[in-house]
Amino acid sequence: MSLKLSVFWNFLSRNKYLITSVIGVAVVGFIDENSFMKRIEYELQISQMKDEIRKYEAQNEKSTKALQELQRDPKAIEKIARERYFMKADDEDIYVLSTDRQMTDDEQANSNGIDETIK
Repeated sequence: MSLKLSVFWNFLSRNKYLITSVIGVAVVGFIDENSFMKRIEYELQISQMKDEIRKYEAQNEKSTKALQELQRDPKAIEKIARERYFMKADDEDIYVLSTDRQMTDDEQANSNGIDETIK
């Protein structure tokens, strides 16, 4: 037992700087809260969030333009009422001749360029 213990202490005394360096690199690189691995994860999250921000800004810009068009042009409101809600004038008849599947509200909003949540 003492032979194994002396060999162990001998190994530690010869390689103390190497062992300390390896433990330090392990702590800084992988274990610590501010490790390089966490930093890489955070950078990936930041880039994903920036992409989402760009997407939402583009969607906001598109919706703002559609809202401005609706506020300026009464014919745009009439167009949406006719296309989405099948509204008609008194002297008109509407015939739907499509056997395709019905579009959902989201698909219709995207196809017309107008988001229905804007009031």
